[in-house]
Amino acid sequence: MVSIPETTISSSNGRRPLPLMGLGVAASGENGDAVKAAVIEAIKVGYRHFDTATLYGTEKPLGEAIEEALRLGLIKSRAELFITTKLWCNSTEGHLVLPAINQSLR
Repeated sequence: MVSIPETTISSSNGRRPLPLMGLGVAASGENGDAVKAAVIEAIKVGYRHFDTATLYGTEKPLGEAIEEALRLGLIKSRAELFITTKLWCNSTEGHLVLPAINQSLR
């Protein structure tokens, strides 16, 4: 496994590591299996930071890959990973923000 440099950031749970390099899980169309396979391989080689967006259609296969990585014992908990996503510009009005965030968290 490759050692990826980290920095430390503050969070609601104290300070935690943030990998300085991550895998961008961009638009894949209907190829969720390829996304899952790529994420599993990335976890195997040491990646712990993944970037996605609802618009890309990759949040669900990323989540499925994380579930599989847990099942395979590649990671012990979701807390080992740092996941970033984006609130798209069509969801920035006040009443749309929370539903968009909840959609991403599913």
